Amino acid sequence: MFAGIDLGSTNIKAAIYDKNFNLIDRQSRPVNYIRENGFVEFDAYAYFCDLVGLLAEMVEKNGVKELTQIAFTGQAESLVVLGKEGKPLMNAISWMDERSTEECAQLEKQFSPELCEAITGQMAVLPTWPATKIAWLRTHKPEIYNGAETYMLLKDYIVFALTGKKLSDMSIATFSFYFDIYNKCYWKEMLEAIGVSESQLPQLCEPCSVAGGLLPEIAQKLHLTTATQVNVGTLDHFAGMIGTGNITPGGITLSTGTVMAMATMCGEPTPKSCGNAMHYGFLPNTWVMLPVAESGGVSLEWFRRSCMQADYDEMNAVLAKREPNELLFLPYLVGTNAPEFDAEANGVFWGLRQEHDAIDMAGAVMEGVSFVLRKNCEYIARNGMKPNAIIATGGGAKSPIWCQLQADITGLPVQIPAEKEAACLGAAIIAAVGDGHFASYEAAVQATVKMQMQYEPHPTERLERKYRRFNALYNAALEISKIS
Repeated sequence: MFAGIDLGSTNIKAAIYDKNFNLIDRQSRPVNYIRENGFVEFDAYAYFCDLVGLLAEMVEKNGVKELTQIAFTGQAESLVVLGKEGKPLMNAISWMDERSTEECAQLEKQFSPELCEAITGQMAVLPTWPATKIAWLRTHKPEIYNGAETYMLLKDYIVFALTGKKLSDMSIATFSFYFDIYNKCYWKEMLEAIGVSESQLPQLCEPCSVAGGLLPEIAQKLHLTTATQVNVGTLDHFAGMIGTGNITPGGITLSTGTVMAMATMCGEPTPKSCGNAMHYGFLPNTWVMLPVAESGGVSLEWFRRSCMQADYDEMNAVLAKREPNELLFLPYLVGTNAPEFDAEANGVFWGLRQEHDAIDMAGAVMEGVSFVLRKNCEYIARNGMKPNAIIATGGGAKSPIWCQLQADITGLPVQIPAEKEAACLGAAIIAAVGDGHFASYEAAVQATVKMQMQYEPHPTERLERKYRRFNALYNAALEISKIS
């Protein structure tokens, strides 16, 4: 049997599959946060204990005698600081924490955006990155900074706690902002800037590689043996790519949750400066383009919560009966990153008339987010990775109206996978390939990944006209914002 575990920000999720990849069980536990003084932290050891408790419960309840391999996926940037005893010196700092804005400004003065992109693949110095959090610790928590034996990201810490091995898979190291994704090594100049030595960081390893067997005391708690192998796995978005069969250039795995993320394998040669976020991939010597639009599902949820008294099912049912209209919406409620990277952009409704109601406006929101998707698809194509299909996951994939809009607006078929928890499935596939149960990811995907349905694109001149107007409206809004 194989286990895939998603170390999520909201929930820890675990799934166990048998050798034929029938789902034996899937369970989750919520993540508890400490939010004080604007900080966002959590107890890393408690997180680990919750994971062990969850998996032990599943093993015992289902009479699992042996787990061949456990593979991990999940969040990337959350920082864990270990002391000499290998125990956390403080709460883990969540990727959602933005305490290090001043440190970002300082690092921006030292490193140009062009240099940062050419080395890390990232477009901006953000408080999300662990490098900036370490710089913050040096100034504000010198006792922690001086006592730090090892800086690890959350998934790496969980693997260490299970196996005793300090490893960092390079798809996760990408999100540290001190990793050179093209030369596959730590960025020495950034380490010098934040005052960290390579000896304080885990050894780099390829994603989806085996760390080793369970420690005896952990195996006992899990009702397993030390023969169970632990696979470092990869980033949650990348495990989602595997779990949706998107393992070669051309496909886009689209996750429309609070944010909208698009993950696509890059062809060769990999561009070192393409104007969009680039990451080390889940296979050796591959790279993944991962544009993220923060105004994704959050735009529709904001509108539904603020302006409607209907749930999503009601909204979709009424929208399905509506005639198209010319109402436009710019979905930049929290600015925009990919592809414009304009933190000052705002949301806009344009073309409102008295005949419009909240349902029409909700439809415009869906169209607006789909136009942003098309913008990013075109940007990906301009960089030599022409998409041929979109595989939709997340909350947005539950809406037939939205999926059809995405197909019509992008001109690409939108596929819906049968398995909704693509990250857990992808992690379990990683475990099965790592164990040799499948000879390759191609063979594993063919045996395990099924599509539930496909929305074929039906482009129209009306949508093409609206897309041109959408872009013109964005440019006009930029000009208006400059007026003093």
